[in-house]
Amino acid sequence: MNECYYDKRMDFFYNRTKADTADEWTGAQLIGVLCFGTFFCLFIFISNSLVIAAVVKNKRFHFPFYYLLANLAAADFFAGIAYVFLMFNTGPVSKTLTVNRWFLRQGLLDTSLTASLVNLLVIAVERYMSIMRMKIHSNLTKKRVTFLIISIWAIAIFMGAVPTLGWNCLCDINVCSSLAPIYSRSYLVFWSVLNLVVFFIMVVVYIRIYMYVQRKTNVLSSHTSGSISRRRTPVKLMKTVMTVLGAFVVCWTPGLVVLLLDGLNCTDCGIQNVKRWFLLLALLNSVMNPIIYSYKDDEMWATMKRMICCSSEDKSQERRSSRIPSTVLCRSTDTSGHYIEDGIIQGTICGKGDLGDKGNS
Repeated sequence: MNECYYDKRMDFFYNRTKADTADEWTGAQLIGVLCFGTFFCLFIFISNSLVIAAVVKNKRFHFPFYYLLANLAAADFFAGIAYVFLMFNTGPVSKTLTVNRWFLRQGLLDTSLTASLVNLLVIAVERYMSIMRMKIHSNLTKKRVTFLIISIWAIAIFMGAVPTLGWNCLCDINVCSSLAPIYSRSYLVFWSVLNLVVFFIMVVVYIRIYMYVQRKTNVLSSHTSGSISRRRTPVKLMKTVMTVLGAFVVCWTPGLVVLLLDGLNCTDCGIQNVKRWFLLLALLNSVMNPIIYSYKDDEMWATMKRMICCSSEDKSQERRSSRIPSTVLCRSTDTSGHYIEDGIIQGTICGKGDLGDKGNS
């Protein structure tokens, strides 16, 4: 019967696998890493919070696609939490961790990756349902979208907990990996192959949907006299999703390939030399997504800008309240019936230049 090592600290496993835990880091290097990571994590928290708030605030975003996009932002927000926990439990500290604390550290990262991946897969299904009917949005009800979001997080939490539930090498240290010293190599192969296969499937699906949309749009444009911007809306949404998916694949694929090589016990691949860079690349994915949303979606950017602007305007209005009557209200020029502008400020409306954008959206 194999001996189990649940009571050992991580230095036992790191020393056995000869994994590099950066013992040579100096105080200056640690401070630099912490400052760099803190800056990006703060940006992740603030920017993804703005995306979620924009979806809640703007009634034009009250559709399944944007609910799922907000959930993807929530997954990136959760990734920021995972990276903060990692920052204070990595480097020389790694060897001092207990087995359970190390499982928690890795489980948070695995959960964030799975949440983003499954969410993108659900968005692919939602886009397929709507695009095949040549609609901008699918007919999913709020109850079904809520169920899907709950299911996404249930799957993510389960996948993040799989090693803790038993698929590890604590009772068979001969099969321990190098990058993850208490993960079984067979689990790393399963994990990396599963994610890479899902990447490939989603890329193929989105390319086929995008080609279908382009073909149908070109055909319909010659037979209909509807708004050009309305006909282009499905294409714009697809471009947003494909950009997000492309960034996700580019940022996570190198790390998954390294895990796969480690799972296959490739001792001559130099995986220890690149692991930190690929982890940083994965961190950048959560930074890039909010930028993609705001850049590719004019309405999203306008909403986020109004929220930022109005937050600063509120403070200045408090100082000028004695000169400007508080009863003066401004109405939105949007007459589409979708929503009423919530950014009403005492006597002024922030971002007056947005009125033109709003009229063109």
